[in-house]
Amino acid sequence: MTVTRFAPSPNGSLHLGHAFAAITAHDIARKRGGRFLLRIEDIDGARSRPELADEFRRDLEWLGLEWEEVPAQSTRLESYEEAARELLHAELLYPCTCTRAEIEALEPRMGPEGMIYPGTCRGMQVDPEKSAALRLDVDQAMARVGKLFWEDELAGRLVANLREGGDVVIVRKDAPASYHLAATLDDAADGVTLVTRGQDLFPATHVHRVLQALLGLPVPTWHHHGLLFDPTGQKLAKRRHSASLAHRRQAGEDGVLLAEQLRLHRFPSGISLVNA
Repeated sequence: MTVTRFAPSPNGSLHLGHAFAAITAHDIARKRGGRFLLRIEDIDGARSRPELADEFRRDLEWLGLEWEEVPAQSTRLESYEEAARELLHAELLYPCTCTRAEIEALEPRMGPEGMIYPGTCRGMQVDPEKSAALRLDVDQAMARVGKLFWEDELAGRLVANLREGGDVVIVRKDAPASYHLAATLDDAADGVTLVTRGQDLFPATHVHRVLQALLGLPVPTWHHHGLLFDPTGQKLAKRRHSASLAHRRQAGEDGVLLAEQLRLHRFPSGISLVNA
């Protein structure tokens, strides 16, 4: 059975890009006689606003979607801690006290997800008094798992390659887990068989596939869909204050009609779908 999910973070209101992602996952599950899950990813520290979870539910209902809700991330902290301990015991993680400014000062190379960490703290003794993240030793991880593949419904079969992104953060300084660890564990726990999400997260899938191998987790298929861009050529994003679904809903727009227009790729003026 196909099981998809929509997993928003309550650190800002949903916008058209989120609506497109939710509708895509919802419709794939419905067409295949499967299940569509809603998971609230609420471990983003002080940025998480619990009241937004209810707003998200009202938005999805307004769009005419039906879902099953699974436990939020804030209820799963023990599983993240256990997985981090397992990776630490296997000597695959190391503490890193570097700040973003310190990394930028080293003029690191840019990778698909931004700056590639140059491994400053790898093999070093760090100050136990300083706050530290835990990073994955990519060379050790790749040596441990060997050649791995993952399947995307649109891009086909790919080889998992972490080296283009460097030693990624697995446990953040300010949160119980990084997106990489939490989402990977949650998808396994929720029985997700098809991870449906935007192409901006395509590079992250290499990390998730390796984590699945290291932690003995089931391997889903992925479906990375296109992204919605605004008239300035930028991806719709919370941080750019893209018009929210809640605003449209409260203004009296017809959500079901909007959902049908998004399905037909009939976007509001200036909005375009970009397939990378």
